[in-house]
Amino acid sequence: MSAARSGIICAGNWILDIVHDIPRWPDKSDLVEISAQRQALGGGAANVSCDLLSMGAPYPVIPMGLIGQDGAGDKLLALCADAGVPSQHIRRTDRAATAQTHVMNVRGDSRTFFYHGGAGDLFDLPDIDLHCAPARIFYLGYIGLLAALDQVQDDGRSHAAQVLEQARGLGMLTCVDLVSSVAESFRARVEAVLPQVDVLLLNEVEAARVTGHAIRDANDLDGMKGATRALLARGVRQAVVLHSAQWVVWAGAEGAELFEAPPVPREEIVSAVGAGDAFAAGILHGLHEGWTRADAVALAFRAARACLAGEAATDGLTSLGRPLASASP
Repeated sequence: MSAARSGIICAGNWILDIVHDIPRWPDKSDLVEISAQRQALGGGAANVSCDLLSMGAPYPVIPMGLIGQDGAGDKLLALCADAGVPSQHIRRTDRAATAQTHVMNVRGDSRTFFYHGGAGDLFDLPDIDLHCAPARIFYLGYIGLLAALDQVQDDGRSHAAQVLEQARGLGMLTCVDLVSSVAESFRARVEAVLPQVDVLLLNEVEAARVTGHAIRDANDLDGMKGATRALLARGVRQAVVLHSAQWVVWAGAEGAELFEAPPVPREEIVSAVGAGDAFAAGILHGLHEGWTRADAVALAFRAARACLAGEAATDGLTSLGRPLASASP
């Protein structure tokens, strides 16, 4: 990663989230009332871009994605403008509707997603301009939810692998985030990009599905460490950052380091939507600024906790402040 480069390109999913608050998950054929509803930015690239800007990133944040020529796309761009997110590299198409997710949120408990890929499924190599700025980091999220980029070719590579290779060739650090997909092709799509990934971000569910290693729960450190070793063996170049609700395992060639997540009281959790992306934004900021692992993870924990207090994926980060310097001297 060249010190002369600066900024983070955030490429991938741009989704209009429609978040519905419900008191409980209904049984099949049952009815439950929606107590509140709102529209918000969603998707890895969208959330990470907004989170970095909310934290006052002192370097360029360059969002890239593809949305539809429709009302949902207009709303998404309006939300970007309200949040101060630049949109000149967010392209529009008339071939598909803007990606949307209906999020069913039970406060203090869980959320469930109903997703339509739309234009996000068409996002591909021509929509990514790696020469638009001398960025230091190229972030791509989410592998597993970008149909065109994810498609594995006859040679075992994908377009996502190609763009990551190009970014590395330009001197960028490549960082990739996954989605918790149950698709049969998920493992193959992830394995296709691993040799071009410098830093892989994922949770314990995704790690188990990609590697086949059993991870019993969010406290299964042996299972998580085994999965990180498998991912490094399969090609990840520098580090695997595996996070659960209780732990972070940051593993590289020099070994694994463990970080315990501070507990969050249930009553403080308004919505868990976007918490993983907020965590990723904290890690990316630390990587960009050359922080220690401990400082980067500490910021990631703070960002995730702030996100839990917001109603949508990026609401809570406005209360985080501007952590522009690490805790280390």
